[in-house]
Amino acid sequence: MDPVFRALADPTRRFLLDLLRQEGGRSLGELCAGLDMTRQAVAQHLAVLEAANLVSTVRRGREKLHHLNPVPLYEMRTRWIGRFEEPRLRALATIKQKAEDAMNAQDGTDREGAGDGGRAGDDAGARPAFVYVVYIESTAEQVWRALTDEDLTARYWGHGNVSDWSEGSAWRHERTDGSGISDAVGTVVESRPPARLVTTWAPPDAAEGRAPSRVTFAIEEHEGIVRLTVTHEDLADEAERAGVARGWPAVLSNLKSFLERGTALPTAPWSF
Repeated sequence: MDPVFRALADPTRRFLLDLLRQEGGRSLGELCAGLDMTRQAVAQHLAVLEAANLVSTVRRGREKLHHLNPVPLYEMRTRWIGRFEEPRLRALATIKQKAEDAMNAQDGTDREGAGDGGRAGDDAGARPAFVYVVYIESTAEQVWRALTDEDLTARYWGHGNVSDWSEGSAWRHERTDGSGISDAVGTVVESRPPARLVTTWAPPDAAEGRAPSRVTFAIEEHEGIVRLTVTHEDLADEAERAGVARGWPAVLSNLKSFLERGTALPTAPWSF
């Protein structure tokens, strides 16, 4: 936990995490807009956060987008708070939050109609996203094949991913029970083996006019290991985000076991 504690010791880095908590997927320029310092200084702070695994990044074109990775914070909370003081602290936090809400409500009434030049309007219209990073002892080619081969995906995912994986082609997430039922369908938006795959995702019976979500697999190889970053964005709401936040870690843990040991986990991780 040492890199995490060191990263959190600086108030600027904590402010950057707050910005990414409010809205993920921000570029360096967008983060600089909220700070009175040079781009180079902000980039150095982000590098510290990334080294501590508190921030994960994905590339979209020439831009590098930053997302909050809550896993180290959760581990810190579990180790240092959860087993000792959580019930009492939760009660105190609730009291504090209610008092602050009452103060903010009164302040908002006093300033009603004064206008706000912040990002509230943008945040209200933003659709949730989820980012997960896993490191696998493998090659980029093997990871790509494990994500796109129908037979291989069936062995660790419980579904076969079926497509020719050409840009513009359809794909489907088909059950392995022989029913022929697909639980997700979409279109291949970008296909650059073995480095990057972008697809849309939607239930087959999605209501007309409902926009699909979008999943990006970014595969980076370095000295015998692969960093696989999965970004699931344009989700309908926080409930859908909570669902994918449970699903992706389970699937990717099974993928990691399958590639490193040759077998999936002994119990389906999504059954937890």
